[in-house]
Amino acid sequence: MTARVLVVDDILANVRLLEAKLAAEYFEVVTAMNGVDALESVQRTRPDIVLLDVMMPGIDGIEVCKRIKSNPSTQHIPVVMVTALDQPEDRVRGLEAGADDFLTKPVNDVSLFCRVKSLVRLKMLTDELRTRTGGAEAMGLINANLPSLDTKPGNIMVVDNRAVTADRVRGALNGRHDVTIVTDGQQAIELCAQNDMTFELVVISLDMEGVDALRVCSQLKSLETTRQTPILLIVDPDDHQRLLRALDMGVNDYLIRPVDHQELQARVNTQIRRFRYTEQLRKSVQASMEMAVTDSLTGLFNRRYLETHLAQLVGHAINRGKPLSVITLDVDYFKAVNDTHGHQAGDRVLQELAGRIRGAIRGVDLACRTGGEEFVVVLPGTEIGIAQRVAERLRQAVANRPFTAAPGFALNITISAGVAALNGIHENVDTILKQADQALYRAKREGRNCVILAAA
Repeated sequence: MTARVLVVDDILANVRLLEAKLAAEYFEVVTAMNGVDALESVQRTRPDIVLLDVMMPGIDGIEVCKRIKSNPSTQHIPVVMVTALDQPEDRVRGLEAGADDFLTKPVNDVSLFCRVKSLVRLKMLTDELRTRTGGAEAMGLINANLPSLDTKPGNIMVVDNRAVTADRVRGALNGRHDVTIVTDGQQAIELCAQNDMTFELVVISLDMEGVDALRVCSQLKSLETTRQTPILLIVDPDDHQRLLRALDMGVNDYLIRPVDHQELQARVNTQIRRFRYTEQLRKSVQASMEMAVTDSLTGLFNRRYLETHLAQLVGHAINRGKPLSVITLDVDYFKAVNDTHGHQAGDRVLQELAGRIRGAIRGVDLACRTGGEEFVVVLPGTEIGIAQRVAERLRQAVANRPFTAAPGFALNITISAGVAALNGIHENVDTILKQADQALYRAKREGRNCVILAAA
């Protein structure tokens, strides 16, 4: 793994030492000697992570961190405070300013690289999701800022088989978050595997009696439902080796015993905020993908999806010698609906028609709005005779019941449909759609409100 690291310290020897260590591990290093230069360098070089000294003249590290985290364009950059101060209240100040972690001077090499790699991995994941949103922030589809914890409490699982220590953690978090205590590692895995149980953070005691906490962490990071769920470890001060193994397998954060309640609350809040933002990005990516293939008015698939998916269905049918039929349909005299009653009434008719199409076909069938009042229904594994009956059932479902064009106002609507089927291995998507369209045109010419089969 490589990344761009910004090292900020007002003492040149400290800068050179961290620069040499990171460069030896093939990190690209950028340096700054004060808070002003650090803020300028963040904007100019866009580092993947910032190692920031706390005690600096002028703008100190706490203020620099606040400014980085308050700027939507840089708040996603992880900040690690590097300090000689090791009091809990000092760490809480940094965490409340938005710091992602702490390193205490003199910096331990193994801890340094584990924390840097862990946070850079998280940054790369966030960057990838932000890129996939395709400008969703600019369009207002998602919030550019990290979500607030004021909206609802976090859902937290605490895994510890010692009642006293588990109750202490719950006591520190109760009132702000919902806490579930689990005393058995396997029970924790089973509870997390349930699709209806979503935890936003798992707090695990590393030194549980008779439980391999590292294996619990490994299994949580392997499960599809919890792969992205942050894990916060509580560890003894001298348990360095297991802590480093945990960080290397993807554990997000840790607390050293004795646990300070303020620091626990601050770290929990940081992890839940970041998890919610990442989940928001994932949902935005999913929504963007759906928007790319879905007609926004009716909720049916659009022409783009039809062109891609129909080709696959046709190839599948030809290769396996299976039937496939296509229905193209069109709303009769739809222009008159828009001209007489307005486009809002026309939109309601199309939306209701989409619902009736869904109700008349199977789950495996493909319904698309290809433009205006035109629709296509693809029926895999269906002979043309059966497809004709489906089209007739759909025609009757439209003609036999008025459409609600406005509250208290109904319209009688009809459709015309053309039906075609695969006929030989030399046929393709364009051929079958053209045949169905020609049958539809015949239905229009022959009086509308009818179903016509394509010529054999």
